[in-house]
Amino acid sequence: MSGSGYDAVVDVDDDGDLGHTDLQEDLEFHNSNFNDTTPGARKAPSSGLPPPVTASTSSGKRMLWTISFYAQYFDVDTSAVLSRCWAALYPRANFLDVLEGNSDLYGPFWIATTVVLILFLGGTISQYLAQTGDHPFAYDFKLLSGAAGLIYGYTLFIPIVLYLALRYFGSESANLLECWALYGYANLIWVPVALISWSPITILNWVFVAIGFGVSVFFLLRNLYPVLSATDRQTSKILLVVVIALHMGLSLTIKILFFAHGSPVASNPDGGSGGD
Repeated sequence: MSGSGYDAVVDVDDDGDLGHTDLQEDLEFHNSNFNDTTPGARKAPSSGLPPPVTASTSSGKRMLWTISFYAQYFDVDTSAVLSRCWAALYPRANFLDVLEGNSDLYGPFWIATTVVLILFLGGTISQYLAQTGDHPFAYDFKLLSGAAGLIYGYTLFIPIVLYLALRYFGSESANLLECWALYGYANLIWVPVALISWSPITILNWVFVAIGFGVSVFFLLRNLYPVLSATDRQTSKILLVVVIALHMGLSLTIKILFFAHGSPVASNPDGGSGGD
């Protein structure tokens, strides 16, 4: 009997060992679930709040009404702006290649602002030299507002119209920021022209303005032609003529308003003509 009892005890021990082993494995399994740190494990959110605002900024998403959206277009160093200015004055390479896909608005803005101020100063000097009589000379700030409206308006709105026209006629390569950059840097030639066009010698003023027109329109056509040619042949010709005509209009307006005696923008204190 003891032998059979012994056999029974051994059987119970075996069952018990098996049961104890299952219990240990079960306990270990539950412990590993609570402390699981594997990359694929799903983690509950720490709070119900949305991520902070800085999270969207770090991921590269910027809202149209935030300063950071516009700041990215002014993120350029001085050396880059100077090299782009030189490429605009001496266009050996395609300007879009010089931009390297990183168009900026910093250069165009300050170039336009400089042109406005120098046009005002040049026009004022031209008015002063053309003045007759002994009455004291008075600055005419209509020249400043006229220069600001002309340069800022031309640089801002003409690229928008050109971009919309290109998109309408099927040019997929049209880029508004690049159009702004092209027209902005094209204004650079008017800085030296305005500096030397205050002379009362009319023929010299015409020559200087013609040089400014030639350099800037060549710069525009050289870099806009690949984009314009993406449309059909007839449309590209029309757009080329429009670009040249608008730029010629800018040049003539600069000559007539700021470097001609008796500018219609300016007025003398005595109500007389600005010159002969």
